[in-house]
Amino acid sequence: MHTIHLLKSEDYTFTIEEDKALLEDVFPGFSDRDRIGIVVNSPCGAIGVSSLLMASITRYYDVHRMKLGNDYGKLRIYPEYFIFHIGKKHGDFRNLEIWPPHKEIIVENDPEQILEQINDRGITRLLVEDIPPASSVFLRETISSAEQRIVSCIAYSSTGRVQKADLTGKSNERTEEFVLAALDDSKRLEYLSEDEYQELLKGRIDLKSNGSVIETYRRIDLSTAIRMLTKNVKVSDTTNKFLMESNPNARQEIM
Repeated sequence: MHTIHLLKSEDYTFTIEEDKALLEDVFPGFSDRDRIGIVVNSPCGAIGVSSLLMASITRYYDVHRMKLGNDYGKLRIYPEYFIFHIGKKHGDFRNLEIWPPHKEIIVENDPEQILEQINDRGITRLLVEDIPPASSVFLRETISSAEQRIVSCIAYSSTGRVQKADLTGKSNERTEEFVLAALDDSKRLEYLSEDEYQELLKGRIDLKSNGSVIETYRRIDLSTAIRMLTKNVKVSDTTNKFLMESNPNARQEIM
């Protein structure tokens, strides 16, 4: 909760198709009960959606601020926001308030397994990296679970800029300090090579304009989002086992 006295909701502004917007416009019906899931395939990828993530965290703290603290009788709690690291851990995001550590989950690189983990955490807002959608095999019940619960999906990029963007998120230098701390921790813990670290640092500089950091995103539907969980289209042994044990009609391919 190291950001609760340092960041405020006014630090973040958004546009939708170039019109000024609120966080509630980006995430319709947003509340402190929402559970955000960020799927990460690339080195320290989630920094590319830091403005939206930190705005959501700050809004969560706004609701609970009077009760929060480390003193006896105070509430010590973090939002139910999760990072899904695909295949291996791609960074450390504790400086972006993803805490305790169990909220950074390493997931087998298989679309079905990723979506199962997303469902198990009850994710309502899904953020995926902007990669080409691919055909993937899922259990029908896995897709049905996601369809019943996930209300918003957004594509982001580790670079902070996506193609065909229709959303922008603007943050300030204080927020960027936490982003850079996440990069430093990720390098120190050897999740980033020196070259990756330097490239990401340079990319953050390129996002700056008049003292602000501006990222872009794109709204997508759930069908597209679940085809962008990973570039891998090979069905894992785990998923094949589930398919063999399931009803013959319980297999669904997303084209």
